[in-house]
Amino acid sequence: MVKLRLKRVGKKFHAQYKIVAADARSPRDGKFIEELGHYDPHAKKLTLNKELLTKYLDQGAKPTDTVRTLLKQEQFYSNYIASKK
Repeated sequence: MVKLRLKRVGKKFHAQYKIVAADARSPRDGKFIEELGHYDPHAKKLTLNKELLTKYLDQGAKPTDTVRTLLKQEQFYSNYIASKK
């Protein structure tokens, strides 16, 4: 099963995260399928590749709780769910 989750990158005490599509069995910072975006919690900056996110969500990928919250803050997830109804 594919999950959309955060992969930690950056320096010690200054974490940044990549939003990636990864196999649910792989470790947090391990092998991933594709990078879908980037999140910097210190600057509160989120960049998303909406085409790739839509592709993976259409194929059944499940976002983790944190990724789902970030997508909702950008109104991406709500719009995606509304477009599927």
